[in-house]
Amino acid sequence: MSKLAKTLVTDVLSRAGISIDGPRPWDIRVNHPRFHGRVLTGGSLGFGEAYMDGDWDVGEIDALFRRLIRSDATRSPLVLLNRLWLDMKSRLTNLQSRRGSRAIAETHYDLDHRLYEQFLGPHNQYTCCFFNRASTLAEAEVEKLEMICDKLGLESGHEVLDIGCGWGGFARYAAETRGCRVTGISISREQVSYARKYTSGLPVNIIEADYRDLNRLFDDRRFDRIVIIGMIEHVGYRNYRRLFGIIHRLLKDEGSFLLHTIGNSHTTTVVDPWIEKYIFRNSMAPSTSQLAAAAEDLFTVHDWENCGHYYAPTLAAWQRNFEANWEKIAAIDAERPFDERFRRMFNYYFLSCKAGFETENILLWHLVMRKKGLSPSVYPRVNLRQTDVANRTESGTIRHSAQ
Repeated sequence: MSKLAKTLVTDVLSRAGISIDGPRPWDIRVNHPRFHGRVLTGGSLGFGEAYMDGDWDVGEIDALFRRLIRSDATRSPLVLLNRLWLDMKSRLTNLQSRRGSRAIAETHYDLDHRLYEQFLGPHNQYTCCFFNRASTLAEAEVEKLEMICDKLGLESGHEVLDIGCGWGGFARYAAETRGCRVTGISISREQVSYARKYTSGLPVNIIEADYRDLNRLFDDRRFDRIVIIGMIEHVGYRNYRRLFGIIHRLLKDEGSFLLHTIGNSHTTTVVDPWIEKYIFRNSMAPSTSQLAAAAEDLFTVHDWENCGHYYAPTLAAWQRNFEANWEKIAAIDAERPFDERFRRMFNYYFLSCKAGFETENILLWHLVMRKKGLSPSVYPRVNLRQTDVANRTESGTIRHSAQ
């Protein structure tokens, strides 16, 4: 068995250009002979757990995963066979029921917030930040928040609903810089508690609630703008249509809805088994077809942009902060100990996901939608460059050849 495991695992790695105990930064150093057997029987889950337990090391985790992804090793029979039960479970049951949705909050977002303070920027943005002109994480957070505010056309007095408000970063920013009144919801008790303090004194109301409670909570209330920033990944494909229906009902006829989400380059119903177990329980990233089906006959999509390459420097910044502040993290007297295994787990999470965005295996989308048939005009961002085009046409820079 051990010889077979070593042969099969070595073959998958070699096809990705990865050697065992080789000299390159993406080559694997095996520290324990059980490594091959764990990978053979556990696939990507066994691979990640073996790293957490110190069975193997590598110079650059992201470089390793770029090669695995580009060789399609992550979709090899060895990996797919070991995720078969999770795939079947996702098709037979609703993993993101009310009870299932609580799992992600309890295992990840309800971790002591002092952990997140050590690697996030000042605006608590635990989603992709925009490194266009920005050179620091703090600047990239502002670029991202400004982009969202501009795409929504936020104005003073707008009533905004933030579904999955996290630690209140967007709610505070929209209230402070645009004069909006923001209602944020989250199912994470830790996030709600922190966000209420973080937005204190501003026209912001933070509510502990599931999105499925919104029709009851806001029976007679409608919002000028609705935003979801990094929350729909926890909703599940079975529930997208229901969520979009709730948003359609709560949005004013002239309003706009912005969705900021990780996107999948192919259609699936689950996330990677290691990510599912250790980072984001009962989660999945939507594909283009899944989102399109959810929006059909409810919304018109006015803008759909991919910003996924910005997620790589975001994750790199988080990982650098995490490592630089590890001693502070390890010293936190939390209910769940932040030990060496936790440290390896988070580094593996940050850098394997970084590789996913660098190879466009996963993406980051911004969608702006309005109620179908009710938009009075072309979405303004479509016309951003029209003045420049007109000026260049008048000056003769653009010329049409005679036919």
